[in-house]
Amino acid sequence: MAVQNLLDPTVLVRLSNIELVARTVVDGFLTGLHRSPFFGFSLEFAEYRPYVQGDDPRFVDWNVFSRTERTYIKRYLGETNTHLVILLDASASMGYKSGKNVSKLEYGKMLAASLAYLTTKQHDATGLIVFDEKVRDYRHPSIRPGHFHSILHTLERAEAATGTNMAQPFEHFRQYVSKRGLVVVISDFYYDPEEVIKGVRPLAFQGQDMAFFHLLDPTEIQPDLTETTVLEDMETGDLLEVSSEFARKEYPERIRAHAESLKKAVQGAGGDYVMLDTSKPMDLALREYLTFRQRRR
Repeated sequence: MAVQNLLDPTVLVRLSNIELVARTVVDGFLTGLHRSPFFGFSLEFAEYRPYVQGDDPRFVDWNVFSRTERTYIKRYLGETNTHLVILLDASASMGYKSGKNVSKLEYGKMLAASLAYLTTKQHDATGLIVFDEKVRDYRHPSIRPGHFHSILHTLERAEAATGTNMAQPFEHFRQYVSKRGLVVVISDFYYDPEEVIKGVRPLAFQGQDMAFFHLLDPTEIQPDLTETTVLEDMETGDLLEVSSEFARKEYPERIRAHAESLKKAVQGAGGDYVMLDTSKPMDLALREYLTFRQRRR
C-alpha cells in the first residue's frame, strides 16, 4: 500500500488500536521522507559514546556490551532534550463528521498519538491535557517507561461530550508545567479568538513554543446544502435555519474570516497556526510539526 494511503484518516481509523495508528502514521511518514530535510528529525543512528554515570540506561546498547563487555550509549540525530505537551479539545463539536470522513475528535486523537509517538522516538518527554468545559485528563510530561502507553490509554477514552472552555487547559498548564518546551493545541476552535489569546499570552511570557492545529470537517469549510436546512448546535442544542444560498456564499466567507482572525491572533502571540481538513492525509500535520520544531531548535 502506498505511503499516502497509509496516512489516509479513513484507513487509519479502521486499525485495531491507537498505538498501531501512531506507529503506522509516523513510520510511514518517515519512510516517505526518505532522506529527511529536517536535521535532527531523521531519527537515524548518529554515534556511540561511552556510558557515564547519570546516563539513562535505556539507551545502553546491550549488544555491544555482550560482545565487548564495554558499556556504550547509542545516540541519535533526533535527540532534542525538550518536552511536548498536547492540549486536545474533546468538546461536543469535535464529534462532528460528514459522509465517510472521520470525526474531528478521531482525527485529533490520531494526530495526538502520532505526535506523542514521534516525540517518544526522539527520547523526549510528552504530556497531555484533554479538555472540554473542564480539564478531563492530564498526564504530566515524562519519559519514564510506560508513559507513552498511558498517553494512548488517555486518548482512547476521550469522548466528545459537552461545551468548550479554552481558558481551562491553559490555566491547568500554567499551574502544573513550568519548564519551557513545546505546546500543541488541537481543536476546532469554535471560540472567540481573543479569548483564546488571553489564555495563550501567559504561556508565551513563560517562553513556551506553541503550535495550533485547527481541525475542520470539509463541510465546515464548504457546506454542501442544496436546500434550506435546520441545523443543531452540538454543544448548546440551539437550532438554526440555514438557507442553501447562505451556506454557499456567506458562510464560507465567515469561516475564512474566523480562521484568519485566529491565525493572526496566534501568530501575534508568537505561535504557529495551520488549518487541517479531516479528509486529508496526516502528512501535512507532521510536516508542519517538524518545521515548527526545527525553527525552535
